[in-house]
This record gives sequence, structure tokens and C-alpha cells, in this order.
Amino acid sequence: MNIRNYIDGTFSDPLGGQFLDNIDPSTGNAYGLIPRSQAADVDLAAAAAKAAFPSWSSLSAAERSSWLMKVSNAIDAKLDTLALAESKDNGKPLKLATTVDIPRARDNFKFYATAILHDAYETHDMGVNGFNYTLRQPIGVAGCISPWNLPLYLFSWKIAPALAAGNTVIAKPSEVTPATAYLLSEILDEIGFPKGVLNIVHGLGAEIGAAIVAHNDINIISFTGGTQTGKSISAVAAPMFKKISLELGGKNANVIFDDCDFKDAVNTSVRAAFANQGQICLCGSRIYVQRGIYEKFKIAFLERVNGLTVADPLSNEARIGAVVSKEHMEKVLRYIELAKEEGGTLLTGGYRVKLEGRCKKGYFIAPTVFENLPATCRTNQEEIFGPVVTLTPFDTEEEALTMANGTAYGLAATIWTSDLKTAHRMGAGLHAGIVWVNCWLLRDLRTPFGGVKQSGVGREGGFEALRFFTEPKNICIKL
Repeated sequence: MNIRNYIDGTFSDPLGGQFLDNIDPSTGNAYGLIPRSQAADVDLAAAAAKAAFPSWSSLSAAERSSWLMKVSNAIDAKLDTLALAESKDNGKPLKLATTVDIPRARDNFKFYATAILHDAYETHDMGVNGFNYTLRQPIGVAGCISPWNLPLYLFSWKIAPALAAGNTVIAKPSEVTPATAYLLSEILDEIGFPKGVLNIVHGLGAEIGAAIVAHNDINIISFTGGTQTGKSISAVAAPMFKKISLELGGKNANVIFDDCDFKDAVNTSVRAAFANQGQICLCGSRIYVQRGIYEKFKIAFLERVNGLTVADPLSNEARIGAVVSKEHMEKVLRYIELAKEEGGTLLTGGYRVKLEGRCKKGYFIAPTVFENLPATCRTNQEEIFGPVVTLTPFDTEEEALTMANGTAYGLAATIWTSDLKTAHRMGAGLHAGIVWVNCWLLRDLRTPFGGVKQSGVGREGGFEALRFFTEPKNICIKL
């Protein structure tokens, strides 16, 4: 697959003529080329998006909805092709891409295609003096920068509400996982999507990502990725008074009380720890278990973890695929060594898995569990973003809350208890943007998504996203 940019409804090579290798992480081999675009390519995309904005923003909500539904239906028609591309590009099990990633991308377009039809504006009656009403108008050209862990899933989650609200878009997928974004551009071309409305530019974050953030004609930035990159984006965009949404890292706590539904807590905690090789910002990597059931939980948890099959992502038995790149594999392995240095007891895993055949050079890591690590150590404080979790006992609710809140992050948390009062107290006390009670990753697309502290600024999802991609304007009428 030799990928090209999609600018103003046309496929094009980067102006500088430079390309990057696209690596299949399950084999370690290059299987195509990615454009290494530069600022000049972003200039072209920005000009196309700016020119397309008046006509796109002037369409009725129903007309924009119709276009988004066409994209959603086309994704559904190509679900198997897109899932295979996602698995190959990212290293995740094909089953996961088929049942989660691509259906969610389809549903993102469908949700915002319908949501824009039900958006409503506020009015404020002043009696005999008159009334006010609020218009929510598109801002202009939106820059959408998405990560590599859920490539089309998160790519579409930004693009769909931006387009539904009437903005035009310059979108940059991760250079690590560009395949499904390119296939999306082929879908746009096939359905005759209006030119210049959605432009997809490929390249390195430090080059074109930075160019998108700094561009004078790009009015709003939505970014998902690492906290350090988020800080850099904010430093550039804030002085330019751009509207910014930053969905950043997580170091999420999973708090398990002794009155939990034990079987459900164990099974879901395994999934929350190792889904997508632990490469989901919502994964519960710090597991706190009340001391009365700690040993029982540990035995059951390890039994389930040891039953997870690390295999070729394309095989039916794969439950753990490859991590996304060689560089990321090396980073995760360094954290495993750090956990040992910090005094952690390795309970299972902790090594690179070597497979035979097609995947003999792939980037696989055994699911890894540590215990006996202090809450303040680097392993429990820093985002590893891989198949590595820690188990820690606690005695009281107050102790669990202190440890759970004791990081710089605040994206998500999970609570397991049968006591409604405990659930309410913990839910209110946790410093997190999302709290799940007796479940994990149970998502409703209508709800706000985002974190506090170093996990980000702003909210995505539902009508929060439509609000973000619009500017409110008050109209006051005197009677």
C-alpha cells in the first residue's frame, strides 16, 4: 500500500517527494510508503479547506447529515477490508478491529449525522423588554490530529463532529498507522464527497502536525496523544487564541472492593488491563484490591492473564497482538526493567515473545503483572501504554481514594462494589473525567469524554463535540 495525501478532492504525493516506510508491527517488515509531507503541503490543504468552507457551512444540517451518512454506509460496506488494514497497520488482533474499531468509526459518522439534526439553540425571554437567542456557528477550518492506538476509531471521532457542525477539516492521522485514514480518503473519492471539505495529510507529527497547529488559517485544533505533545501544542496555539481540545494520557485506577461481583471484576479487569495490548488511554493499569480478597483476586487474575494467547494478529486464537512499533516495544520493555529495579515482584510475563513463521520478527510482549510496588514509584506514576499492570492491596476506602488520585493524570477510573453509597462516594471523590462502576469501556456516544489534570483540556463526544466545533453568538431583540 503506497499512501498518498488527499487534498482538495485529489490524491497527491508530498511536494517534497519524500516518503517514510510503513511497518507491519506483527512482522517487523515494511509493506508500503507514507508521504513525509511538509508545511507546504499543509498550506495547500489549508487553502482548499478555506475555499470550501463557505459552501459547506451554508449547507443545511440535513444536507451535511446526508453526506456523513454516505460515509458511514461506505465504511460499513468495506468493514472487512478496513478491519484487515487496521490489524496489519496497528498489530491488534483482527477480531478486535472487526468487532470494535471499524464499527465504531462507522457509528461515529452515523451518530453525528443524526445528532446535527437534533441540535437546539437556547432562547432567553426578557418579558416586555424582548428576548435573546443563541446561534452556534461553525468556526472555519479545523485541524484534527489523531493517535495510532485506535486509528480510524479516533480519527473519525474528531472529523465527524467537525464536519457535522459545518467546519472544513485538515486531518492528520498518525504516521505510525496511516492505512485506514488513506482508505477513508478513497471512500470520500468514491462517493464524490465535496472537494476541499475533508483533506487528509500524512507525515511526521513534529513536521506537519506542528505546521497544522501553527497555521494562521486553521482556527481550531483537536488533538489526541501524549501529554508532552499536548503541552507543546498549547504553547503554540494558545497565544494565537485558537480553540483547543486536548485528549491526553492516562494512568487509570481500577479499585476493587471486597463486596464486588468477584467473577465479573476479575474478567473485566483482565480486559481493561490488556485490551489492544494495553494501548488504550482508558486501560486500567493500576489495580487496587481490598486486602480481604487480594490473594484470591491475584490467583484468579493471573490464571486469566496466563490464558491470554499472544499470536499472529490475523489468527483466530490471538487475544494479544503486536505492540505498534519497535520503538514502542523497546520503551515498554524498559519500563518492565524499571519496575524490577524499583523492587516490584514480577508475577507473570515481563519479556518479548518470539513467534514462529510470518511473525518471527514481530513486536510482541507477554502480558505482564507486578506487585509490591509503592504507589509513588515511576511504574505507578508514568503512562507505560503497554501490556503492563500493577496489583496493590488496600484496607480502607480513604486509602484507595488517596492512591487512585495520587498521579498527575485524571482520565478514567473504575470502581467495583455492591454498595451504592460506596459507589457514589468514590465516584464523586475520584479525580477523573470518566468513572465506570462495575464495568469498563461501556460507552454511550452521547456522553462527554475527557480528563482532568494532565489528562487533557476540554471534552469530546456527544453534543460536547458539536459545542466545541462551533462558536456561540448571542442575538438580542428588543420588542
